[in-house]
Amino acid sequence: MAFLKSGVSGEPVKLLQAKLGVPVDGAFGPATEAALKAWQTAQGLAADGIAGPDSFAKMGLHELILLSQGTNGEMVKKLQTALGLTADGMFGPGTKAALVAFQQKMGRDADGIAGPDTLAKMPALFPEITPAVVAKSTVDPASVAEDIVGEVEKTVEALAAPAKSLWSRLFGKKA
Repeated sequence: MAFLKSGVSGEPVKLLQAKLGVPVDGAFGPATEAALKAWQTAQGLAADGIAGPDSFAKMGLHELILLSQGTNGEMVKKLQTALGLTADGMFGPGTKAALVAFQQKMGRDADGIAGPDTLAKMPALFPEITPAVVAKSTVDPASVAEDIVGEVEKTVEALAAPAKSLWSRLFGKKA
């Protein structure tokens, strides 16, 4: 997960909510956003209500760090330094190319995305990314399968429901 912001839901949001001390329901709503803005202000970060790699690092949520093209900030600067690049903090095509080369050299999936598994291979600059952090960043395939089955069941139920007019979504009744 690269960023968490209003409207997003899931396990990463639950981890963020637990760190912020707000009710943990997995839905990034107004209370989570307000708490995040207050935390960002207290940390001297831009209080935009969006949690990204720099916020995750300061919170100790290293398992949520994901750096990819378009990301910027201090974590990107550290990555660029580790890759021997000029550290401008902007993850652009040059950073991606250097990262892909690094991942290939390390025998990793060369996707140009730096998550905990890749960052753990750069211990001089990312000592906080330990094997335990990498383990927390992975998803159990069985739980993914359960999620997929649940979504398929919801879709089948929706398809079996009586047909409604397209306008019913706007007006909340059969048309």
